[in-house]
Amino acid sequence: MHTAGSARRGVRGWLAEAGDAVVSVFFPAGCRICNELLVRASRVPFCEECLASFEAPPEKKCEVCGEALPWITPTEGDPLVCRACQQKTYAFERARSYGIYDGPLVRAILLLKWERIEPLGGWFAERLGEVALRAGEAMAADVVVPVPLHRDRERQRGYNQAGLISKPLARKLGLPYKAVLLMRTRPRPAKQVLSFEERWESVRGAFATRPGSQVDNKRVLLVDDVMTTGATLDACARALLESGAKSVLGLTVARAARNPLSAPDSGNL
Repeated sequence: MHTAGSARRGVRGWLAEAGDAVVSVFFPAGCRICNELLVRASRVPFCEECLASFEAPPEKKCEVCGEALPWITPTEGDPLVCRACQQKTYAFERARSYGIYDGPLVRAILLLKWERIEPLGGWFAERLGEVALRAGEAMAADVVVPVPLHRDRERQRGYNQAGLISKPLARKLGLPYKAVLLMRTRPRPAKQVLSFEERWESVRGAFATRPGSQVDNKRVLLVDDVMTTGATLDACARALLESGAKSVLGLTVARAARNPLSAPDSGNL
């Protein structure tokens, strides 16, 4: 029975890909980033040049949160750690990202967020899977959990963009996927652009595990689209740790190029 079901899913996947190829031949479309005509059959609506242009995080980054640290020269043998992580700011154990939130990658993430392009979520999942596998034991986890939207926001949008990434990622890593383990109990403020302080205040205590959730002694891999200051991952991690999780790891498609908590001119923020 399981074999037959897998075969049917395989046939459906093949037919979907074949259908996309036929459509791309008779109804060619443009890249959703640069508008150049797509010359290959693909369910991801971007050209190869735009996909290749996504900027990867630099090698020189914080060993804990992944913040770029081009201005720091560490003492030989000492870990490279940003100011925020030196002060034990975050509850998560480690965070990593596929790319820098800039240029074409911003456009790609916004399309995923507002247009539910599921093949793009799968493509990002492949990239995040590669990030996690390269990190080895440092990013090893027991369960994959998407950062949740508030129920009103998810009802309005119809989906959670973090779920479009985390579900195929869980399959790639061979881990259980628990979308209902964590919930957002307080909605994001209606204000579109939040200040640094507002961003942290808006997520403080805004997440909780659902009653009956089993997280005891588990390493949880939290997945989201963008990490800016780390406030959301931190708030989610605190809720999970309070419920008994062993540790929490963060994995996001993109990372803001500059985190005010870690920059040399951040003062007392």
